[in-house]
Amino acid sequence: MPTPAQTQTRRRFLQRTALGMASASLAGNLPVLLAQVPGRRPHRAQGVSVLNPRARVPLSFIIDDSTCLVNLNRFAMPQFDEAFEGKNAAYHKPWRDWPVEIPDAFVRRFGEWCATQGVKGKYSVVPYPACVGRLDRGLPGWTARELADSLELVRTLMVPDWDIHPEMVTHTRVIDLRTGHPYPDRTRPFMENWDWTTGRSADEIAHYLAYALQILKNVGLPCEGITTPGGFGNRALPQLAQATLESVRDVYAAEIPHYFRHAYDRGDQSVTPRVEYATGLESADPRCVVSIIACTGDWTGGWDNSPPAGADRFITPDLSQGRLVEVIQRGEPALLLAHWTGIHWHGQELGFKVFQEVVRRVHARFSHVRWMRLSEIARYWAAKELTRLELAPGGGGMDLQAPFACPDFTVRWTVPAAGPVSLVADQTATPLREVSGPLQLTPGTWCREGESVTACFNLPRGLSRIQIAARG
Repeated sequence: MPTPAQTQTRRRFLQRTALGMASASLAGNLPVLLAQVPGRRPHRAQGVSVLNPRARVPLSFIIDDSTCLVNLNRFAMPQFDEAFEGKNAAYHKPWRDWPVEIPDAFVRRFGEWCATQGVKGKYSVVPYPACVGRLDRGLPGWTARELADSLELVRTLMVPDWDIHPEMVTHTRVIDLRTGHPYPDRTRPFMENWDWTTGRSADEIAHYLAYALQILKNVGLPCEGITTPGGFGNRALPQLAQATLESVRDVYAAEIPHYFRHAYDRGDQSVTPRVEYATGLESADPRCVVSIIACTGDWTGGWDNSPPAGADRFITPDLSQGRLVEVIQRGEPALLLAHWTGIHWHGQELGFKVFQEVVRRVHARFSHVRWMRLSEIARYWAAKELTRLELAPGGGGMDLQAPFACPDFTVRWTVPAAGPVSLVADQTATPLREVSGPLQLTPGTWCREGESVTACFNLPRGLSRIQIAARG
């Protein structure tokens, strides 16, 4: 149960959110009642564009249903079947034949291969997987040493390149926070994957998220975001976003919380991250939450071990078509979705083999992509959306007011006669080095493109300036 201090913190959060919603509505930023609220947006000078980081398209690999040791789908399948009273054929699978464990040897092989390819992303760690056991209290069927070694492997091998998310608490039955046990009701309203969140307040959902986050914190795993299992939050999207902002800040003091809820695997709908509930942009306590969107389906092998669709849906053998080609060519982040159970695929590693081929093809086709963790993408989009950019009077320079610091910040604007470029922060000017073109950009560099200047630098929080000297 929350302490009185936590309750007061959450009440203040909800009061601020209500005020933010009202101001957003007055500003015309609330197009649909109870839809996600963008919140505040700063002024931006005409003709100034914030590009992708280093002028490259972000890539990321989103892995759901992973945890320590437990093969989640083996234990989840009978619980889902029971919730539907045996009437849904999708859950009539031979789960008793499936392995109970996805071994750490596979985690190591996967993680080490990804590191050699520069692959980064998000790796769920379900805190109380399918009610088998809490990671901070032990997993029946595995020794304390085996669990400790598995957690250490995640900390040392995965954490450097992967964000860790809870995927709610169990990914199956809802936990009664008063007792720490699943509710006795086993029907869909008390399963995390379906309608438990419908009609619940942001505060109720935040308590639930905080419970999941605290288990991961107890075992020493860092976290800046959450992943929703199945339909969790589908009919409570505003409350889910607010609850993520509240709970991730409360438990981890994360500056920019994010959540993964949506995947659009076809069509022209944008898959760029959505920066929501932004408030206090020029205060000492700026706030926002970022919705991360995947662009593919579960084509590496389903959570239920359905056969993989194969690499061609991502990118064809001739490298000319496929969902990733579509998204990368329009310059939007290309975030691939997969389930850990399908990557492992009963030890046959069918999904892993598909993913390896996808990575080979993407790297062969594109030179302007960059693998990033979800938290890095969330931070970049928060800075991109919420930094005030004003052209300096009397010259081609630019003043920036940033609520959040951000690496690799990349901006482009028109400067007909550009001379040396410097970043000025805390009254110190740091020269930027000129490079030949956008693909050579790294932090601390700039390039000319016709009458435009593109600069890449590590954006400091607060006030800074891009200063351009007169060209002699």
